[in-house]
Amino acid sequence: MILTIDPEHPQPYQINRVAQCLRDGGIIAYPTDTTYGIGCSIFNKKGIERIYRMKGRERNKPFSFICSTLSEVTKFARVSNVAFKHLKRHLPGPYTFVLEATRDVPDLLLTRQKTVGIRIPDNRICIDLVLALGNPIITTSANLSGEEPVGDPMVIDRTFGNQLDYVVDGEILMTDVSSVISLVGDVPTVLRAGLGDVSWCA
Repeated sequence: MILTIDPEHPQPYQINRVAQCLRDGGIIAYPTDTTYGIGCSIFNKKGIERIYRMKGRERNKPFSFICSTLSEVTKFARVSNVAFKHLKRHLPGPYTFVLEATRDVPDLLLTRQKTVGIRIPDNRICIDLVLALGNPIITTSANLSGEEPVGDPMVIDRTFGNQLDYVVDGEILMTDVSSVISLVGDVPTVLRAGLGDVSWCA
C-alpha cells in the first residue's frame, strides 16, 4: 500500500500509523536523504529474515540501521571522543558510519568483527518514524540485490508488491548511496564513496 507523507511537514497521524505497523512486525519502504530504503524494527527478527529473502541478499551481509539522535547511536555503538566529533560534524547527513557494536545490537545485525553500520539521514520522514517507533529501523536500499537503487515509490510498489506493508511516498528521490566511513579506529577510513563528501577522511 502506498501512503503519501509530506516530506517537509510529515503528518503526525500518518507517521504514527506507520510506526504502529513497524511495532506490529511490519516491513516498509521509506525515503532517506539518498534514496528509498526498506526496513523494519531492528528487534523484528522475522522481518529482517523476510527482507533478506525479498531482496535476495546474502546472509553474510548484515544490514545497517537508522538512529534518530547521537544519543541513540551511543546506545548501540561504542563511540570514542574522536568518533563523536566526526558524527556530530557530519550527521544528519548521507553517511553510514561503521562502529564497534554494543550488546544492545541484535546478532543478525552484527558483522564478524562485531561492528555495525549506523545512519542518521537528513530526512524528516524517516527520523520521525524512528522517534515514533522508539527504536532504530533497518536500512537497505529498496531494490533487488545487485540492482540499482530505486527512487520512485511507484516502482518500488510494483517490484515488491504485497511483500511490503507500506510504501511511504515522500516524493521521487535521487538514486545515490551513502558514503560508508569506518570509525572503528581513530583515523576515519572510507569503505565506500557515495553522496557524502569524503575529502575530510585520511
